Amino acid sequence: MQLNEAKALITGGVSGLGLAVARKVVANGGQAVLLDINDEAGAKIEAELGGAVSYVRTDVTSEQGVVDAITLAVEHMGLINAAVNCAGIIGAGRVLGREAPMALDFFSKVIQVNLVGSFNIIKAAGAAMESNTPGPDGQRGVIVSTASVAAFDGQIGQAAYSASKAGIAGMTLPIAREYARIGVRVNTIAPGIFWTPMVDGMPEHIQESLSASIPFPSRLGKPEEFAELVAHIMENEYLNGETIRLDGAVRLAPK
Repeated sequence: MQLNEAKALITGGVSGLGLAVARKVVANGGQAVLLDINDEAGAKIEAELGGAVSYVRTDVTSEQGVVDAITLAVEHMGLINAAVNCAGIIGAGRVLGREAPMALDFFSKVIQVNLVGSFNIIKAAGAAMESNTPGPDGQRGVIVSTASVAAFDGQIGQAAYSASKAGIAGMTLPIAREYARIGVRVNTIAPGIFWTPMVDGMPEHIQESLSASIPFPSRLGKPEEFAELVAHIMENEYLNGETIRLDGAVRLAPK
């Protein structure tokens, strides 16, 4: 799939990694529907990127909400042939905190947003893509999810977050194998430490410390670099069932 053919559904699409993907798609002639829960940012991005994008307020943990959003996306673009999961929450906290053990509701919420939300999109997007006209190789679409290096070397305080991201990595291959029947490729990116709105709000010395921890290049990742990899996954039709680290060779320390 060439980017100018992309009719993309992007969650977390009005900021950070998701917004970078949206800009990449639109800059190359594609279209995107952005699912998020920030109406102000959504309106701003619609104004910035014009008619090639549309914002739909959507809670990715809502089964019916996602189905309704995909229905709107198909009505707006004619079809969906790409879905990119970028919605997520950090969910930092120790299992045995100073005041009390981690509340189960806290752990469940992180799993619900990051893992269940991603699955919800994969399920509904796959159902929508199944009716697409297949290309020369029988391809009907591509799905890209966002895990994290924390899925593999999570730090103290990242039990909930790491579990949610490991789940995304773990379901990538079995879903790719299942979706082979309908001609939909499924891949995941596991980014390292990237410049996002969260990092922007950190003190400068913390930003410098994070940059210094990355072997090479010794800096934080740029959202545009994440978007470049998403674009390559879309375009490379033999890339399927993979979880790809994008991290400057960083391996997270215990804390």
